[in-house]
This record gives sequence, C-alpha cells and structure tokens, in this order.
Amino acid sequence: MKAIKFIVLTVACSLLFASCDNFLDTQSLTKKNTGNFPANETDAYQMVTGIYTVMNNNLDEPDSDPFLVFEMAGDDRLGGGSQSNIAAQGMDRLMSHKKDAFELFWSTRYKGIFRANNAIATMDNVQGWTSENVKRQLLGEAYFLRAFYYFNFAQVFGEVPLILTTEAVNAPKSSSEKIYAQIASDLKTAINTFPALRYPEFGEGHASKWTAEAMMARVWLFYTGFYGKSELPLAEGGSVSKKEVVDWLEDCIKNSGHKLVSDQRNLWPYTNPYTAKDYPYARDAGLVWETDENAEVMFSVKMSNKASFTSNEIRHNRIVEYFNPRKAGATSFPFSATGYSNGPVCESLWLDWAADPDYAGDYRRTGSICKRADELPSYKGDPAKEVENTGLLAKKYLGCGAYEGESLKESYAYFYGGENNKQSGLTQALVWLRFADVLLMHSELTDGAVIYNGKSGLNAVRQRANLPDISYSLANLKKERRYELCFEALRWNDLRRWGDVEEIEKNQNGNKILNQGVEGVYQWQAAHPFMDRYKATGGGFFKIPESQITLSEGVLVQNPGWDSSADFIKGDLPYFKK
Repeated sequence: MKAIKFIVLTVACSLLFASCDNFLDTQSLTKKNTGNFPANETDAYQMVTGIYTVMNNNLDEPDSDPFLVFEMAGDDRLGGGSQSNIAAQGMDRLMSHKKDAFELFWSTRYKGIFRANNAIATMDNVQGWTSENVKRQLLGEAYFLRAFYYFNFAQVFGEVPLILTTEAVNAPKSSSEKIYAQIASDLKTAINTFPALRYPEFGEGHASKWTAEAMMARVWLFYTGFYGKSELPLAEGGSVSKKEVVDWLEDCIKNSGHKLVSDQRNLWPYTNPYTAKDYPYARDAGLVWETDENAEVMFSVKMSNKASFTSNEIRHNRIVEYFNPRKAGATSFPFSATGYSNGPVCESLWLDWAADPDYAGDYRRTGSICKRADELPSYKGDPAKEVENTGLLAKKYLGCGAYEGESLKESYAYFYGGENNKQSGLTQALVWLRFADVLLMHSELTDGAVIYNGKSGLNAVRQRANLPDISYSLANLKKERRYELCFEALRWNDLRRWGDVEEIEKNQNGNKILNQGVEGVYQWQAAHPFMDRYKATGGGFFKIPESQITLSEGVLVQNPGWDSSADFIKGDLPYFKK
C-alpha cells in the first residue's frame, strides 16, 4: 500500500465539479493511502481536481510556463520588458537566461502526471458512484490531462522520462516516438471513455470527449509534420491515421455543442461591460464579452477571484501581468494594470496584416493589437527601462481596468467579486484550445472540405471576421492561422511542424524598436544567429533544468545545444550597452 503524498488544494470554482458556491476545503491527504483513498465520489472529485491545479501553480513563475515559452519563441512577439527582464529575451533567441529556468514547469507537470497516474490506478477503488457517466468523466479527464502534460513536455524538451507509475523511479529519457505513442494512446482512451455530453453538460472548466478529439488532431499534426511521419503511433501497437483524426474532428464539430461566438473580439476581457462603457473601441463597435466560459473555449486554465500568492496555490493569471505595460494607469486605459512589458508585438505582423488584400477590413487586426500611438496617445510608458519596445501590444492577454464613477479600478475583476489589484485581480482564463482552431485543423487535414454552416472551416472563420470566402491552399490556411490565432501559444509550433522556422528571422530581424527611448532595430546576438541556435537545439528544444540532471546522477542527460555557450549575455546586444 502506498501513501499518497500530494495535497489537494482549494482551487478556482470553475475547476470544481460542484457548483461555484462550493469550494473544496484544503485537506492534507498524507495519512491516506491507496487502500482507503479514493473511497467515494467526493474523493474522486478531489483527486482529479488536484491534477488540474498544477497548471495554476506553474503560473507562480510565468517565464517557466509553456504558454509563455511558446509565445516568446515565435515570430510575432519580441522579448521586450526591461534590461532586467531577460527571461523573455532569452527565450525569444533560444538562449538560456539561468540554469534552472524551467524547474517549476518540470516539477509541476510531473506532479500532475503523478496525480494522473494515481487517479488512473485507483479510480476503481471508488464505491457508490451516482452514475456511470460521472466515473467515465473523471477517468477521461485523468487520461486527457496526462496526455496534455506529456505533450507540453514533448514540444518544449523533446525527449523526457516517460513515467506511468506512482513508484519512485530514476528514469532516462524516452524516445520521442514512445512519448507520442503514449500521448496518442491516452487521448484515444480518453475519447472512448468520456461520456458524449454536449457543451455545457460536462461542467464548466472541464476537459471533455470533444477536447480530447481536438487535441488528438493537434498532436497528430505536430508529430507527423515535425518528425516527417504519415501516422501517429500508439503505445499498444498500431497507429492513428489521418482519416481517424478527421472523423474525430467531424464528430466534435457536429456533436459537441461548441461553436464560434458571433464576434471574435467578444472572447477577450477588454469587451467586458464595466470596461467597454469607457473604452471607445469596444463601446462604439457594440462588443459584448462572452465571459471566460463560452461555447467557443474548449480547454483553458481557469482563475479564481479568491487571491493567493503562495507558490502551491496560485489563482491569478501572472502571464497577463508579464504582458501588461510598464507604469500603466489612467493614460493606458483600458490596459491599466501595471506589468513588465514583455512580448511586444512585432511590427511585421501589424504591417503584413494591413498589406494583405485577402484581409482588407479585417477587424481582428485592431481587435488583437493595440497601437499605442493611436489608442493610448497620452501613455508615455517607461522609456528609461523599456527595451525592444515596438509600440504595439497584444490585446488578447492584457489586464483591463474599469471605472466606478471617477475611481479607476486596476482590474475589471473587482466588479465580479475580485480584487482591485494589478496582480491578484488578473483573473482572465488562459485559453489552450478553442473551436476556431478545430475548424482550421479540419480544413488543413481535408484541403478545405465543407463542414460548418455550409462552409469549410477556413471560410467559416473568415466569415465571422466579415471576410469573403477564399479558395483553400496551405498558404491561405497558414495566413489564417497566423491572424485568427495570434498570441494564443500556437504560432511557434505551427512554424516548427510546417518547416517554416526561417520566418522568425525574416519577421523579427530589423523590426523598428525603442531601447530605453533610443530608436534602433531588433538584432540577434552576432555569435548566435537564430537558425544556428534552432539547429543546435535539435529543432527548438529547450534546456532541461540542470538540477534535474544532477538529481538523476547522470541518468538524465542534457539536450544538445545547451552548454555554457548558450547563456544569454545581454551585453552581446548593442542596445544593452550604456
């Protein structure tokens, strides 16, 4: 009998399986073991909720979260921040800003995998299920989350230890083929286990059969594209074919209950009514926020209005804090919560979008990007510290304030029972998957077959943006994914699977920037051109925390390209010398 070492913590109500009025009590489970836990349905709920919480806990250090990693590594953001915010600048260049940069990511995701392993192994201990569907839902979530966490690992690090037991092991890396085979098997098991409940019957904040079907397509596209394969292997033997993936996507599109919201901008908090009434862009367009829980969002990390800053109980979205402008306030309204100015938008995205005749009049351009000079003319920023400032901000993940009379609240969450705080008030969900992506993946896999409201997925997404139909081509599909899904942690891995990583050098090098108020252009470190780094790292895989290499006593080996020569030395960049 094994003692259960993890703690089930109070988490956001949106991740609970009961109503939002009921929170789990913090409860130590160190005295429980696999002989007496989980014993009942309540135990099972707590056990699976604990698997989710690691995603929130990872946000204690946003620069170790895979969402931020994927955003920084792509071509549509620069590192930005100040001279001291070198994590984003290093990730942007595939350089190392500290030896254990991803320690929290590594430890929290493996904690989640351990919890998933335990749930899968012990779910049959539960007695007195209220229905078979409840058991299937919880077990499906455990399989899905284990797959999702390993997919995060596989895209960030490539090869990692594949642990499928709660036993203590010191394991070497598994091959990428073996890891992806396990991911595929877990997703297939989840698809076959989940009850086919339509949105929103499976509950707010939960993974579902439809989430697993869509994530299988994302995994299939990345694995086959990046590794040059025709099918996705399964751990038990055999493989997942393209036809199976298409069938699952069509099941999701036709039967899930998920759909596109009427206006893409209504997905983002700057359209919430408390902010929008004083924000001309949202007010004049008649935009109405669909809230964090809507029919388009299929999988996201939910936050809570109950503040906590402890590393094992994070409930606010610190990635938003990292992206928010420095010295924000009334002059930067509605983006009035002060942050670090990481991830300024590349000028090339702004210009490419405007110049493309296929996207004339696309409201998503100004709906996704704030040009400071146009929208925030009185905002001066922090020129003494800001570097790589392009004057462009990504609106989708910026903390929004709102007025109560003459009083500016730092976060709109105040009006929903949250805190008036530039950190704990940032409660926006972090979206990992939405229905528009499902439609675009279907088009990519079927060469634009009709699937949704009489249109291909590509044209259904364009129709929502008030754009005319366009013929299917991979080039058109790539453009649509860039514009529709910008700033949603997808671009980097799209470029990798398409073999288009050179776009990063093309779209970033030479961007006009301000460095501590001085005009300049974006540059790579002369000794480390980006494509050289990409090749040296085996295709953009990051550094395993050195502490893990040490703890393994040599069983775990470091990824290629990450010796001391890859250390990010900001003095190598001309605009850091003063």
